[in-house]
Amino acid sequence: MALSGKIIGYVEIKKPGKVFHDLFRYNPHNIVSATPDRVHDCELYEGDRGAVGSNLCWHYTHDGKKRTCKQIIESVNEENHMTVYKCIEGDLMEEYKSFTIILHVEKKGDKELATWTFEFERPDLSVPYPTSLMDYLCTLVKDLDAHSST
Repeated sequence: MALSGKIIGYVEIKKPGKVFHDLFRYNPHNIVSATPDRVHDCELYEGDRGAVGSNLCWHYTHDGKKRTCKQIIESVNEENHMTVYKCIEGDLMEEYKSFTIILHVEKKGDKELATWTFEFERPDLSVPYPTSLMDYLCTLVKDLDAHSST
């Protein structure tokens, strides 16, 4: 019996939401220069950068281990600065039956928020909620926000 789950993480940012949306959507390879200890590469395998249906492969270090995650950009809402990535191969898919990552950047009052949402399916109760990965991505956003050239 598979178990569906969803977790959400919020990070207040100083840079405009469009900056983060465009960085992750069109220029994810630039994240490497800003956070080389976390993200090592983001390769485009198929399609055009930022286009729905394009395939990306992230190479990163999480919990002290080098990992990979191949994703398809499933949908984009340019007006709301939201991109949906469906994981199709890599370390996450060895643990989870399905895994979708959504990045949404929006203005809430006088603040900008980057919101990560994970929607996933665990094969059984022995597979933990991906809270460590959520912490990792929230910290990544904080590091990118502090970096001068992003």
